[in-house]
Amino acid sequence: MKERNTNRVRTLIAEGKKVAAGWLQSANPIAAEIMAESGFDVLMIDLEHGPGDILSTIGQVQAMKNEFAVPFARAPWNDFVQIKRILDAGIMGLVVPYVNTKQQAVAAVEAAAYPVAGVRGVAGSPRAAGYGNNAGEYLRKICDEIVIMTAVETPEAVKNLDDILEVARLDGIFIGPMDLATGMGYFGDPSHKEVQKAIAEIEEKVLASGKLLSTVAGTWEQAAEKYERGYHMVVFFSDTVSLGQAARQRMEQFRKQFDLG
Repeated sequence: MKERNTNRVRTLIAEGKKVAAGWLQSANPIAAEIMAESGFDVLMIDLEHGPGDILSTIGQVQAMKNEFAVPFARAPWNDFVQIKRILDAGIMGLVVPYVNTKQQAVAAVEAAAYPVAGVRGVAGSPRAAGYGNNAGEYLRKICDEIVIMTAVETPEAVKNLDDILEVARLDGIFIGPMDLATGMGYFGDPSHKEVQKAIAEIEEKVLASGKLLSTVAGTWEQAAEKYERGYHMVVFFSDTVSLGQAARQRMEQFRKQFDLG
């Protein structure tokens, strides 16, 4: 079992290793348990586009068994109340969406830190602190362990990226290719050359800054290519989308086998 209140993702990054991440988008603890058993380094609970809430988040983190996979979450918004509750559930890493300015990035990192460095409310009673059984250690240690990333998914964020990267306690950037493409006027088409040019600019600046670079990939081939380009963490499997892809492939095999058209 991993050491309590430590984040092995920080160790992996410091050692120059790649981080394998998967989405938890169904709000289902059984899916979380299956994914955790498979060996992912990070499982990212999607609270922005997924149907879950705090109780389902707790259930998924419990299903991960505190052994290997590190529980991350994509927050629904850059809101310090929601971020506080997510972290109190035991989340060790956070992607904050739609952060477009340095001021918004500062707000995101402050939401995850206790005063005087931030604005997170202090409590030893939530799950993250062992329901009071581990409050002292958790409160002393956790601000240095939580990984905070903000999403670059708009032209405004690209424009302000240099300023965003100046935020010292911001650990990394998560590129949202679909939103970025759509915001640039290329609806749902991150492969467009102008979008790819913007993504290359983001990659170059983030890697030069020494911060963590992360994104999403639809296939393993796409993920491998991103790792080769220097990405530290890629979310390349989903408990919903990947299941749908596997189901469709199996049905195609069935129809082909029995000539069902």
